[in-house]
Amino acid sequence: MPLKFELCPGRMIGGNNPCFIIAEIGQNHQGDIEIAKKMIKMAKDCGADCAKFQKSELEYKFNKKALERPYTSKHSWGKTYGEHKRHLEFSHEQYRELQQYAKQVGIFFTASGMDEMAVEFLHELDVPFFKVGSGDTNNFPYLKKTAQKGRPMVVSSGMQSMETMQHVYKIVKEHNQNFCILQCTSAYPLEPEDVNLRVITEYQKEFPDIPIGYSGHESGINITVGAVALGAKVVERHVTLDKSWKGSDHAASLEPEELAELVRSIRIVERALGTGLKRMLPCEVPCHDKLGKSVVAKTSIPKGTELTLDMLAVKVAEPKGVAPEEIFQLVGKKVTTDVEEDESITEDVVDSYGKKAKA
Repeated sequence: MPLKFELCPGRMIGGNNPCFIIAEIGQNHQGDIEIAKKMIKMAKDCGADCAKFQKSELEYKFNKKALERPYTSKHSWGKTYGEHKRHLEFSHEQYRELQQYAKQVGIFFTASGMDEMAVEFLHELDVPFFKVGSGDTNNFPYLKKTAQKGRPMVVSSGMQSMETMQHVYKIVKEHNQNFCILQCTSAYPLEPEDVNLRVITEYQKEFPDIPIGYSGHESGINITVGAVALGAKVVERHVTLDKSWKGSDHAASLEPEELAELVRSIRIVERALGTGLKRMLPCEVPCHDKLGKSVVAKTSIPKGTELTLDMLAVKVAEPKGVAPEEIFQLVGKKVTTDVEEDESITEDVVDSYGKKAKA
């Protein structure tokens, strides 16, 4: 059984606990704190467990030339990439305001720390867990410092190899037992043939003592539901209020009705996964009573006759007789009374049948 741990106060993940659903708001708030609050409320109303943002300290995440380069994309909020990112970046005080709002609404709140200084701020903010975005998963100094903070971690694996993820596991595990890894492909939007859900099962084999999850950028909800059926214990999907808004993430995001449907579908799949114990369930008894077959006499069998297989047949019968899977156990036993052709072979007409069956 995969490791279980408390990701957020009072909320365990792993094992048989419900899948933890992260609504990734990211920067789909357009730099508007009121839109951000609407999205937090939307995530709560749709049944998500956590509303997540992306926090950067831009001078630590980018070098000067990266911030100064012209940015002429249709998604741009400024003439340079730095102007664009500053428009979308909330201040520390705004983050505190959003955190307080999420608390009022009743949903967990966190963010991906996109650089080491952002992690320091989020640690000060006392978020319940750190999210490591795919772009920092192979940033080993960042990973080590983040793990050493001692907070639970969720680590995406987009753009990485299994070899890199093995290193990631060792680095984090040395300092922090409470983390999970998400299968992820970093393309927006993501085509089904590039999702590679089978990596989830490979991660489960490679890292059997941590929960495994899925971070998706595909269109629709079906693939994410499939990830849960494969055992994903955490799922993350980008969300938006309107896919037509400016911004490269909106096209790969779920609108409110899609997020609500995803949550409903995941909870249905979880109910359907069951215990793994195969047996006849109480709900199957009516069908068994109506259609379940029994052993019957293919011909008249006089009292004292030793049964052979060619004397027996299997039919839907009244009353219920010996179950078909036990037909071979009847061979060689004697009947204690006359049995008419087509009559049910019940346990009480076979000599020592019950005793022999128990032995």
